[in-house]
Amino acid sequence: MAVYTDVAADELAEFLQQYDLGELLSYKGIAEGVENSNFLLHTSKGSFILTLYEKRVAKNDLPFFLGLMTHLAEHGVSCPLPVKAKDGEALRELSGRPAAIITFLEGIWPRKPNATHCAGVGEGLARMHLAGANFAVRRANALSVSGWRPLFGAAANRADEVQPGLRAFLAAELDDLESGIWPTHLPEGVIHADLFNDNVFFLGDKLSGIIDFTFACNDMFAYDVAICLNAWCFEPDHSFNVTKARAFLNAYGRVRKLSEAEEAALPLLARGAAIRFLLTRLVDWLNVPPGALVKPKDPLEYFRKLRFHQSVSSARDYGLMPSGLVA
Repeated sequence: MAVYTDVAADELAEFLQQYDLGELLSYKGIAEGVENSNFLLHTSKGSFILTLYEKRVAKNDLPFFLGLMTHLAEHGVSCPLPVKAKDGEALRELSGRPAAIITFLEGIWPRKPNATHCAGVGEGLARMHLAGANFAVRRANALSVSGWRPLFGAAANRADEVQPGLRAFLAAELDDLESGIWPTHLPEGVIHADLFNDNVFFLGDKLSGIIDFTFACNDMFAYDVAICLNAWCFEPDHSFNVTKARAFLNAYGRVRKLSEAEEAALPLLARGAAIRFLLTRLVDWLNVPPGALVKPKDPLEYFRKLRFHQSVSSARDYGLMPSGLVA
């Protein structure tokens, strides 16, 4: 979550007249995140989150995101619910941007995730994968392997400003991933595709909610698992924490067991997940809008993670035994 587009108080108060949410008491921008503009609203009827969807999010995709949240909540996943306006529609426009209000979830995101948090995320992710199985609307993953080359093209000329040799490193990795080795026949369904620690809330050690579905799409479940291995199982010094990975994978497997083919593909999928976030962070790092109330995330964090995954020989290096049981 972040703030790219500011909203004046009188403009917001007029906007809220379209809803049955009472009087606006206060609001503030949420600086965390990198994609959309988000605000915490306090009204006489409670607290809510207002999101203005910025340019990377296609307007035509918004019914998918809003419908998915409703579907998942109806199937036992703790996530925000879109708030419908008086005319029964959840999607509107504010400050020239598509906008929606969602319910507020209690909890805090873990700044320093531990193995217990990782286990909670593993279970929550697996339950989300199962709950989305009969969601009828589909959305392709625009940031899968076919979307990485355009991102590289947008940043290639300045990549070496971030780190010498980065352009050649990325080009070589993309050449390999595009050579036909990317999996195409693993189990698929709705994935979150961005389940970082700031998108998961906890109350104590118990997961209380999953938020921010603006990258959700249809893709391989194991790719979502690989994204989480990247997001949750590395330390601040960029070392891989196999204890956290075991906790995550074990909890996921108790709800939805990975197939042998999914396990075998994990190192490759983790490389793909790493280069996806390396590239989007690199583009953002080089193109921060003037005046944006957001700090871009370091792309080199994912350069280091990618280097680790390139050295992995099998899923056993992530804590999985060949039998599928976690060590």
